[in-house]
Amino acid sequence: MRIAVYGRQFNDQAVIPFIQHVFDNLSQHGVEIYVHHQLNNYLSGKINTVTYNVLNEGEQIKGFIDVFITLGGDGTLLDMVSVISDSGVPVIGINFGRLGFLASVNKSDIAAAIYAVVNNQFTLDSRGLLSVDSELNILGKDNFALNDITIHKRDDSAMITTHMFLDGEFLNSYWGDGIIIATATGSTAYSLSCGGPIIFPESNSIVVTPVSPHNLNVRPIVLPDTCKLSFEVEFRSSNYLLSCDSRTVIVNKPIKFEVHKAGFELNLVRLSNESYLSTLRNKLLWGLDARNY
Repeated sequence: MRIAVYGRQFNDQAVIPFIQHVFDNLSQHGVEIYVHHQLNNYLSGKINTVTYNVLNEGEQIKGFIDVFITLGGDGTLLDMVSVISDSGVPVIGINFGRLGFLASVNKSDIAAAIYAVVNNQFTLDSRGLLSVDSELNILGKDNFALNDITIHKRDDSAMITTHMFLDGEFLNSYWGDGIIIATATGSTAYSLSCGGPIIFPESNSIVVTPVSPHNLNVRPIVLPDTCKLSFEVEFRSSNYLLSCDSRTVIVNKPIKFEVHKAGFELNLVRLSNESYLSTLRNKLLWGLDARNY
């Protein structure tokens, strides 16, 4: 079995023993380990010798890597999406961060999680993505998002006006700081913090959530993920931002772009003790009396 490990540079050196624990467990199970070149550069001299191969940029992973493990938080797993792309390789996240909606394996459960992965004791949770197409192809080949696509003004600029069309028909003009187009997966991220609803992954829906709208009667709207959304943005400052998850570009000229469901899905590894409901309860502290904490 070939398992690849991905991670970013860690500022907290306290995670090094947990990273060592991951590699020790993989080695004990006789796994053929591949380390993404970005993580390999960081790990040099920080962990005890474990035999592994380096996965260099551009190397083929479809049909070669069986599972990807990410070390970090949800942001690390989102970064991983651009590496996995449409390969279909399953991914499981070990949470070294805080919330961990996507990277759901706790540091204390590393050994059990790796045992389950190596012995195929898991299911796949397929999550839909969004893709954005623009006239100038400003996002290149990384034009897809697992969480959300956002249109947002610069920090020091005036509000922007975003005209939105649903399947070619005008829907609304949003005056404010911007809008978020979120998948069901992303409904518990930025969209939720701006007042958007939580959407179950099986609902086949997306949500459009305004960011600090100028008109108080503008509210989030839930749409089928089969629709196509088109956008035109008016801005008084010199530019605005367009983001796919953590990848952001600066737009400095009027362009039209379209958001629609991507042609592939991401396969998240779910262990037997995990469910979407348990994740919501644990991460959002549902069912707990806050007066006791």
